Amino acid sequence: MAQGKETEPEARLYTCTRSVAAALTHVLCIAFTAFLVFVSRPGSSLFSWHPFLMTLAFSFFMTEAILLFSPHGSPLRKFTHKTKGRIHWALQVLCVTCAVVGLAVIAYNKHLNGKPHFSSWHGLLGLITVCVVGLQSLAAVPLIYHGLAKSWSLAKLKRYHAASGLVTYLLGCGSLLLGLCSAWFTGSVSSYTWYLSALCPALSALVIMDQVSRTYTAKKRLQS
Repeated sequence: MAQGKETEPEARLYTCTRSVAAALTHVLCIAFTAFLVFVSRPGSSLFSWHPFLMTLAFSFFMTEAILLFSPHGSPLRKFTHKTKGRIHWALQVLCVTCAVVGLAVIAYNKHLNGKPHFSSWHGLLGLITVCVVGLQSLAAVPLIYHGLAKSWSLAKLKRYHAASGLVTYLLGCGSLLLGLCSAWFTGSVSSYTWYLSALCPALSALVIMDQVSRTYTAKKRLQS
């Protein structure tokens, strides 16, 4: 009984901490996306669509798609897992669409200006990230239509999808951080604003890493 009384406050603190972290991530991804809209002013030039679409893809759509499954911060907590999965899929489709269009925009803009393609770390990682997120989304189709991969258990498919999704998300955050180091962004904001901006994808990545690792670590413990 004494042990139960001791662990109850710890459980409450744990739940409260996870809920605050998830809520903060929602705020950060929305605020970061809104700020990039303000800085890039989409429609003011062809290039302006690139930072806007990439931020929308990886800071907003992909973050919210993963947070749907957060046990402490999902905005659809009362919905069934199947419904969450469908909405997750729709958000990921939007993420891939924005990412592909954003990549096409910057490639065409460089072509018009006679600049080399993928000559920076940001450009290379961005290309890899878009390719990986496209492949990862296609690989998730058997989760919806399990008949396409009958030889794999659904639990194993979900585990691999979560692991590859986390890697893809981290690549997306890395691409965003490198984008903040570009001459365009550093020339548009003050140093203080730059550090605040860089905190958004960095902190979001930490929360998402914690969510995915804890979820599948807990499942492993239950299965063992």
